[in-house]
Amino acid sequence: MHHIRLALLLLSLLLIGGQAFAQGNLRIATEGAYPPFNNMDENGNIVGFDVDIARALCKDMGATCKIITNEWDTILDGLVDNKYDAVVSSMALTDERLRKADFTDYYYRSRSTFVGDPNLVFVQTREGVRGLILGTQAGTVQARYLEDNFMGSATIRTGNTTKDVFEMLTKGEIDAMLTDSLAIYEFLQTEAGRPFDFLGDPLPAQNPSSEARIAVRKGEKALVKSFNQAIRNIRLNGVYDKINRKYFPFSIY
Repeated sequence: MHHIRLALLLLSLLLIGGQAFAQGNLRIATEGAYPPFNNMDENGNIVGFDVDIARALCKDMGATCKIITNEWDTILDGLVDNKYDAVVSSMALTDERLRKADFTDYYYRSRSTFVGDPNLVFVQTREGVRGLILGTQAGTVQARYLEDNFMGSATIRTGNTTKDVFEMLTKGEIDAMLTDSLAIYEFLQTEAGRPFDFLGDPLPAQNPSSEARIAVRKGEKALVKSFNQAIRNIRLNGVYDKINRKYFPFSIY
């Protein structure tokens, strides 16, 4: 009888631990300035692929999803400080970020690419970009790539958000911009983006990282496991594909 009671107690603790996040809000942070993945609409509502995926994952996990916006440069700090439970904001895994958070499996993949005036003489080498002004969002894997590969040859300028850097491009303040090719695809569909095009070839898949993952606080292994299972579930039940088609005419998984 003692063993039965002990087994029941352990089972109840496991259930409580596994469902704690499902009994209230699962707080999800995203940037809110990276269309089409996360952005504010004309009514001030947070929308985008990341947002729809986050809500689909919460639903699959049985949790109520509360979406919180946070500036990109402090978004992981907010996670560490327990301001929210996870970050769903098109974040690539790096060694530096891994020191602050744990990460799930990827939920979409994309390559980084340059965008600019298609008439620009542009070669993706140190000599090929010499004298050019290259832009990207501060604090991103693309910013690190530009600094590591082109600093001293080209001038590197950064903006607080990707939208800010696209505006710098349209104003002629930079010659080319490096960012996620899917964000460029969205930009090229706009009136402001029509004069521009992809430049050169996409960067190698792992340089910088091409996989977007969900960040959770260090040690939250059960939550990582739950997110990973939910990612698999929405891939299998068609929910992921439905969200994908809402934003892109091709698979980004």
